[in-house]
Amino acid sequence: MRALGIDYGARRIGLALSDATGTLASPWRLVERPSSDADTLRLIVEIIERLQRDDEGLDAVVVGWPRRLDGTPTDQTSRIEAFARGLETRTGPRIVLQDERLSSHEAEQRLSERGHRDWRARKKKLDAAAAAVILQDYLDHRS
Repeated sequence: MRALGIDYGARRIGLALSDATGTLASPWRLVERPSSDADTLRLIVEIIERLQRDDEGLDAVVVGWPRRLDGTPTDQTSRIEAFARGLETRTGPRIVLQDERLSSHEAEQRLSERGHRDWRARKKKLDAAAAAVILQDYLDHRS
């Protein structure tokens, strides 16, 4: 079961992929977010369709779901929920909203621990690393 993880940001979208067994998530790539929500949705749908055509296929798409530490919605929560609904209507894999609280913080910590001392270099990898944290959390806790 291969899955795609998405960390949807204001400027960039981090993507992560699991291995074919659905055990391990790894940062995959970073895409610049188009200016409109519709163009962003089209871009991610194209990426999902390409992954589905790969030999390993794609069984699930895990979208980071922004929440405050107390669990209440943020100003981005409804935008992400609308994005996930758009993916559901346009793609075949199961779409899952996964709590993303502290994922960027954890990703930044991991990058720093792995020797990425320069903030600019870390920032370029942060969104994809956050997507991997979100995806790994889903993989570890799915039933």
